[in-house]
This record gives sequence, structure tokens and C-alpha cells, in this order.
Amino acid sequence: MKKIIFFLLSLLLLAAEIEAQKKSVGGLLQFSSPGAQGFSSERLTRLDNVFKEYVDNQWCNGAVSLVARNGKIVYYKAFGYNDIELKTPLEKNVIFRIASQTKAITSVAVMMLYEQGKFLLDDPVSKYLPEYKNQKVLDKFNEEDSTYTTIDAKRPVTIRDLLTHTSGIGYPMIGSKGMNYLYNKFNVVGAISTDKTVLKDQMKILGSVPLGHQPGENWTYGLSVDVLGYLVEVVSGMNLDQFLRKNIFDPLGMSDTYFYLPKEKYKRLAILYSEDQQKHLVKIKKSDGFNPDYPVSDGTYFAGGGGLASTAYDYAVFMQMLLNEGEYNGKRLLAKSTVRLMRTNQIGDLTIPGLYTADVCDKFGLGFEIISSIGSTIVPLSEGSYGWGGTFGSLYWIDPKEKIIAQLVLQKAPNSFEDLRGKFISLIYQAKTK
Repeated sequence: MKKIIFFLLSLLLLAAEIEAQKKSVGGLLQFSSPGAQGFSSERLTRLDNVFKEYVDNQWCNGAVSLVARNGKIVYYKAFGYNDIELKTPLEKNVIFRIASQTKAITSVAVMMLYEQGKFLLDDPVSKYLPEYKNQKVLDKFNEEDSTYTTIDAKRPVTIRDLLTHTSGIGYPMIGSKGMNYLYNKFNVVGAISTDKTVLKDQMKILGSVPLGHQPGENWTYGLSVDVLGYLVEVVSGMNLDQFLRKNIFDPLGMSDTYFYLPKEKYKRLAILYSEDQQKHLVKIKKSDGFNPDYPVSDGTYFAGGGGLASTAYDYAVFMQMLLNEGEYNGKRLLAKSTVRLMRTNQIGDLTIPGLYTADVCDKFGLGFEIISSIGSTIVPLSEGSYGWGGTFGSLYWIDPKEKIIAQLVLQKAPNSFEDLRGKFISLIYQAKTK
């Protein structure tokens, strides 16, 4: 009888443990000792040492780092200063310009509408945005007199092309001379606008600019996700800010994520730094139409590819939702099958210049870089890990195999010391004990 009772009690304890694990995975991010999640506390202090080294040498003003495993935060610290001159400490809850980390959020919004049957991924975007009908492709460009010729696109740009950056739409200033000339000629702005323009007007202009290559034939980083932001607006009948707030930020409890901050949070915006010719830190000032303090302005431009500001914790919540295959704290945003699509190679034999590997070997899904089998031999990230970063130095990833999410916050551009990103990766994985 005692054996039977012991057996039944064991079953009950096992069932309770399984249920607790389920709640932990789908529940709120919580704090845990590193050891309980398979990390060495002692080896994690190596992160402290490296961050302090970069701050002490003024290679960066400061940094915030958050690491979680199995839905439990094992490392969350801030280092350095928000204002070096005033010696104002950088706080963990600092609001930073997430720049291209915005792309993942907009991509999730697109996939939510896809799940509602609003469109198919291989629909021509022109079916919903008529400005993108009958597009041309740049053929030849003469640098001497800036004349150019175009040819017809072999097929329309699809929604999948936009999600994978294979549309042929680039960014002003970072592409070829011919494409840079065209973007300037048509007055196309970059990822962030600091005047009173609206997304619709800019995206309509972009539809008339020739593509840089035939749709689907190359990978070109650019304004594709901004076009998707406009698509969200047209299909949903809401502006992008409203859609993200109602369908992503509020359900997930992302209370510090905005295109433009409310006035009571202005003081929490991180100062944006750059460097002079001697690589000394300097604050970025308003110039050439760029206002570094755009998140605290009364703006109207909701750039789906780079306009959001957030905190390390808020973005960790977003990442945890994806690691949980679309669910967080009882709120399901996406189906498991949809998240699988997003984190699976969608560009076939094409490769991209990896943000994590600094090599042309990785793949791209629907909104994220995907670590390939080759990429996983270059950095400790598991094959199938996915994520991206921002132009102001931030970096994040999601590792489904190891159940790890990680966020590095920097606010410096350009940055001669971007090797901190690679060190951040290696320092996290060297601290794993199981």
C-alpha cells in the first residue's frame, strides 16, 4: 500500500511540475538565479568586466544587457553613463532608439494580418498598394551625367519579397551610386523622418522609384519593411502606431515602447553618441535634417522599418513571445506554424552578410536573420537562432534550441568598437553550464 501511495504522490508531483513549467514558459518573464537556468554566476561576471573595460576606455558611453533562459532573466544590468559629462548613470530602464529592431515588430504585425486572411504572402503588394504596379528596374546608370535606363520588372514585388528584403528596394545613401541618385532625385527619406510627413506619402513616392534589381533575385537591405508598415495601415484601416499599440504592445504589456514618447517619459530617452576622428565620444547634435531626439518630438511619421523606441525589458517580452511560439502571459499573438515560417529560411540559395557572423553565409526568414549551419560554426549561436539589431549599436537574438533570448543596448553610431557585439555573444555562451 505504501508503494502505491508513494507512486501516486510521485505522479501528482510530476504533473504539478509539468504544469508549473507550462505556466513558466507562457507566463511573465521572471528573475532567477543563473545556476537554476544552467549558467555560471562566476562566468557571467566576465560580461561585467568587458562592459566596464569599454566604458572605462570610453569606447562606449554605456550599455544595458539582458539575458533570459526558459523565460527566466538571469542577467540584467546597466553599465556606464547616459551623460558622460554630467556623470549621469545609465539606468536599466533607459528608453533607447531600437532602429531596425522595429522591423521584427512590423513583420509580426504583417503576419497577424496574414493569419486573419487579409492577404497571402505571395500576393503582389500592388494588389493592396496600387502605387507599386508595373514597376521598373534600374538597368544602366551613367555617373558622368546621371542619366539612367530601366527595364520592366519580370514579376511584381510580393509581400514575401518585402519581408525577406529581396524586393529590390534599398536604403538611401548605402546602396549603389545609381540607386542613391534615384532616391535623392525622388526625395525618398531614410528610415526615420523628423518632419511632419506621414508614412503613406513617402511610401507612395517610393513606389515610383525603379528597383535596384529584379524581385527575388538578390538580398538588399532597405525600406521594404517601411512599405509593409504602409500595407498594415491600408489593410487594417488604422495607422501603424495604433495597430501596434492595440494588437502587440498592450496585449504583451510593452508599456515603454513608442514611436514618439509621452512627455512624462522624455527624460528616460538615452543620449545618442558618435565619435570624432580620434574616436573620442561626442554627442550627436541635430544636423542635416536629422534630429537625434526624434522620439521626444511631436512626430507623425511611423517608420515601420526603424522608428520605434523601447527598453531592454520591453523588447525581451517581445522576444519571449516569439520563443514561446507566439504566446506570452496567456495572450496568443501568432500561431506556432506562423512563427515557424518566420524563423525558417525564406531566401533559398541566397545568403546575406550576417550581422552575427560578419560573413556572407547566413539566411533570412520573414523579418529576421537566421543562423545557418555554417554560421553556427563561426559563432556560438545555435543553428536556427534568429534576430537582428539596430543602426545605433543594439543587438538581439532568440535561440530556440537553448531557450535563450538576449538584448544588448548601445546608443552610438558610427562605432569603431562594434566588436563588443561579438564579445557579447561569446561571453553569454561561455557562461552556460548545461
